[in-house]
Amino acid sequence: MVRSADEANVFPDVKVASIQMAPRIGDKAANLQQSIDLIEEAARQGAVVAVLPELANTGYVFASRQEAFALAESVPDGESSRAWLDVARRCNIHVVAGIAERVGDRLFNAALIAGPKGYIGTYRKLHLWGDEHLFFESGDLGLPVFHTELGRLGVVICYDGWFPEVYRLLAMQGADIVCMPTNWVPMPGQASGQMAMANTLAMANAHANGLNIICADRVGIERGQPFIGQSLIVNEQGWPIAGPASKDGEEILYAAINLRKSRSARHLNAFNCVLRDRRDDVYDPMLGTGWPLPRY
Repeated sequence: MVRSADEANVFPDVKVASIQMAPRIGDKAANLQQSIDLIEEAARQGAVVAVLPELANTGYVFASRQEAFALAESVPDGESSRAWLDVARRCNIHVVAGIAERVGDRLFNAALIAGPKGYIGTYRKLHLWGDEHLFFESGDLGLPVFHTELGRLGVVICYDGWFPEVYRLLAMQGADIVCMPTNWVPMPGQASGQMAMANTLAMANAHANGLNIICADRVGIERGQPFIGQSLIVNEQGWPIAGPASKDGEEILYAAINLRKSRSARHLNAFNCVLRDRRDDVYDPMLGTGWPLPRY
């Protein structure tokens, strides 16, 4: 059915961008400038949301906790946060950027959420991968959903995407778009030519929860660790609407998201809705978190 002009104005498409880049370990100034250049390019192309990779300003493979600590910054008043807040304001765009966050003597693998009006919030990665356990604390801010003029944004980082509970709790809180800064690495047993496991998981969780997911990966090899690229934007029905990107090139993916369509997509047909059909007589609808049931 064709939407009326009034309806299209009330529920306009939201253009989003997934920025795939290759940060260099320890070169914060160059990484930060490149990220700003790419955000500005995304804004010129009409994007109002831009997602950067995990640890976009520092690189990922730290040699020691001391190196990680030296590269980390406070959020939102550190140098990188201020620069991302400035470009968000100047370019009238929302930015989700992976950063190593320093809080006293603690470090978190985090993401800054910035908008045209300033600082929106921080997400801290819940599920640490591999050597991250040597450098970071597990996230302690839960799974916030950030209410913006564009809609409701959730954030996950990389390995968080392996846990379906994460997406379900974001969906139960009414998230429309999930932004994923990530640094995907090759998975054991992955046969050549197959879709990346990370892509499969994003598609499955988008479909099961009626969520749009913007995955922004990095590329390159850092201190012997390869990264797989293949950034992806998935719609609320689980289908890719941009990407996967290349395995080794820097690029920006763009896609249009309509929130009216996204929210109604949770109704699969006249009988079934993926959130309404949960058997909360069998399992806790909020997965034991103690969070209040949402009101739709």
